[in-house]
Parts: sequence; C-alpha cells; structure tokens
Amino acid sequence: MTNRRDFLKITGAAALGSMVTPSFLTASCKGSKLAGVGIQTFTINNFMGTDVAAAFKKLADIGFKNIETATYTDDKYYGMRPKELKVIIDDLGMKWIGHHAMGVPITKLFALPDNPTPEQQAQYDMMMQYAQMMKAPNLTDNLQKLVDDAAEGGLEYLICASTAVSTIDNIKEAIGTFSKAGEACKKAELQFAFHNHATEWVPIEGTTSYDMILSQTDKHLVKLELDLGWVATAKKDPVELFKGNPGRFPLFHVKDFDLASNMIVPVGKGNIDFGPAFANAKLAGMKYYFYEQDTAQSFEDVASSYSSIIKMLEG
Repeated sequence: MTNRRDFLKITGAAALGSMVTPSFLTASCKGSKLAGVGIQTFTINNFMGTDVAAAFKKLADIGFKNIETATYTDDKYYGMRPKELKVIIDDLGMKWIGHHAMGVPITKLFALPDNPTPEQQAQYDMMMQYAQMMKAPNLTDNLQKLVDDAAEGGLEYLICASTAVSTIDNIKEAIGTFSKAGEACKKAELQFAFHNHATEWVPIEGTTSYDMILSQTDKHLVKLELDLGWVATAKKDPVELFKGNPGRFPLFHVKDFDLASNMIVPVGKGNIDFGPAFANAKLAGMKYYFYEQDTAQSFEDVASSYSSIIKMLEG
C-alpha cells in the first residue's frame, strides 16, 4: 500500500528524541485516559497482512490502548462494517477513538509542476491509479456517510487527514467543508478535527492556510489534531499555537523525524523534541495522542517506538 509520504512528495509538502517531563505524566496523564498510548493504524498498512484481527492483536500485545484508523473503502473499515471492527478492538482491550478521511477526492490533492521530470510523472501516474483503485469516500462528497459510520462504530472523532490548500479558493472551500463537517459531527455526538502536515504553513497571499482555518472556523466545531513531527519541519512552535488557541488541540500525533535526511523514523530515532508540547498538554486541551510513522517497515519498528514513548513518559 502506498504511504502518505509518497503523497506529500507530489504535493510539495515540506518535511527534535527528547524526554517528556515527569510533570506531564503526573499532572496530565497518570490515572486518566491519557495513560493509554495510541496508534494511527495507517502506520501498519504496508505490512499488516490480510488477517486484520491478528494484526490488531499484535498492537494490543505491544501495549497500545487507543486506535485511530485511516482505511475505509466500499463502506467498510479494513473490510468490516464499523460494529464488526469495534468488537475486535474492544475484545482486545483497546478503544477505537477516531478515523481519518480525506477532505477532497484524492485526485484533487495532486498537481504536477510545469515540465515534470520522468520521476515526478511516474509518481503522479501511480497516485492516480491508486486513487481510482481506492475510491475512498471524502468529506466533500460523502460527509454524512462518514459521520454515520463513525457514529455506528462508537468513535469520538472524525478527522480530516489532508485536503487541498494550495490556493486561497482551496482554503475557502476547506473552511466551508470543515464547518459543515463540524455541524454534522455535533449532531451525531462526534467531534470533528483537522490533521496538519507542513503545507498548511506555506505562505500564501500574506497568510497561511492554517491561520485561515484557525480564525475562520468555530473553535467548538472544528478542533485540531496537531502532528508534532510536521509542526517541527514547518519550524513552528506548538506551545505558541496552544497559547493563541487554548483548548483547541485535543489530539496529538507523535511522529519523529531525522531532520538531517528529512525522513520519518521510529520514535526515539529522530530529533523531534516532544517535551514542550506534552508539558503543555493541559493548555492544548489534549485528550489523546497517537504514534504515527508513515515509513514503518515492520511491527519491530512499531514496538520500538512504543518503548521509546513509554520511556519518555516515565522520564
């Protein structure tokens, strides 16, 4: 399965391990639902095999408590209707928290530069084939279906994984879609949120798409899932974001980068300093965090990252 990093190469998205302070563990995590380390299961798509239950059991055996999914085609999550997958997750002692969906059809996320190189053209052609094969629902065209199925699965969050933000018109369309999604989720007793990459801080006509989304959407209807890895590559300070928008970041993605090579790596093998964000979890309004590694090659990578996160939390 093609990973999200390949997507970002085509769209031009830009791509420090430090300890989380013991005060975070005591003040924000200990004795609460924050104590459970979560995983975005996009991480394992390339190597999980065809036995979904067995793959999820491996996650439970490693120690993960919370699940966030990103695979949904033909009205099914990993080939199952929501209640079926929920039973598997619940029986393993885990909790299904949220799901990622695209904001627009995948084909609208990709744009070739003028005079593309053969490699760029080949990547683009591959993505178009992938998009046609997946036919994944998106928030623009299939909002109510996504909301209804998320509610049926007992999820707390429906999250936009990515959307088109390369022009002001794109951004305005995204803001409209997010506002509708926030209202639809509220009616279904869900919470809508938006997950960032680095492109949201690319300057455009004197502003950025992230600033526009923050300022032009309702803070109660549209929350943010802050990907700490992409925030670091965009050279943004997560704590400053929290100060300007307290309580708006209930979800974190714990993603590590080797900034010298600009590669996503297992947590603890890169340079991202997660400490400040976690130490300010209360200011952020953070409720859940999920390890994500687009480049993971095996469950060994996953177990290694889990171990590193536990060591961080233990100080």
